[in-house]
Amino acid sequence: MVGGDKLKKIPKDEDLEHEVLRYEEKNVRELLTEMKDYSELIADLAYAAVVYGSQDLAKEVRHIESEMDKMMYLIRLKTMLGARNIEDAKQLSGLLQIASSAEKISDAAEDMVKLLRFEKEAKSLLPHIFDKADEKIKILRVADSSSMVNKKIGELGVESATGVRIIALRRRGYWIYGPNGDNHIRGGDLLVVSGNEEGYKILDDMALAKREWKELIR
Repeated sequence: MVGGDKLKKIPKDEDLEHEVLRYEEKNVRELLTEMKDYSELIADLAYAAVVYGSQDLAKEVRHIESEMDKMMYLIRLKTMLGARNIEDAKQLSGLLQIASSAEKISDAAEDMVKLLRFEKEAKSLLPHIFDKADEKIKILRVADSSSMVNKKIGELGVESATGVRIIALRRRGYWIYGPNGDNHIRGGDLLVVSGNEEGYKILDDMALAKREWKELIR
C-alpha cells in the first residue's frame, strides 16, 4: 500500500472497477476533498453494516478508517512543511481542524461497526432503532431483465431521478464501494442504497423489471 508520498485510487479488478487507495503527490486541498468524500461514504457503510449485520461492510469501514488515518498524517506533514510564518500557521490550523473533524467521523463509523460484536439478542434491536430514521439504508437486487442492466449509473441518473443514492454494489462476491457515474449496473447486482422510502420503492420496481427506466426519465 505504501510507496512514497502518493495517494491514488487504482482499480483492484478492471472488470469490477473496485477502487483502493495508493499514495501519490497531492496537496492539502485535494487530501481534504478526499477525506470529505470518504467521511460521507464511511458513515453510510457503517449504517448499512449495522442494519444488515454485514461483516463485509464492517471490514470495508475499518479499511477506510485506516486510510483516513493515513490521509490525516499526510495533511499534518504538509501543513507543517507549508507554514513559513505565524500567519501561515494560523490559516493552516483551520485546515487541520476540518481534517480532524472528518477523521472523527471515520472513528465514529468504526465504533458503530463494533456493535456487530454484541450478542445476537442485542443486535436484533439495532435495525428497528435505525428504521425510524427519515433516510434509510436498503438493499435491492437487479434482475437480469431490468432496463437498468448494462447502463452506467450516471447515464441512468439514479440519484436525480429517485432521490436514492447507491453507496455500494456487490457483484459475484466482490464489493464496489462508493460507485461513481461511470460504473455499470449488471444483472444480479446487489445494491446498497440510501434514501427515502418512496424513492426506494421506485428504484426497486425498476431493478425488478416491474417498470421501464424510460418511464421515469421521459
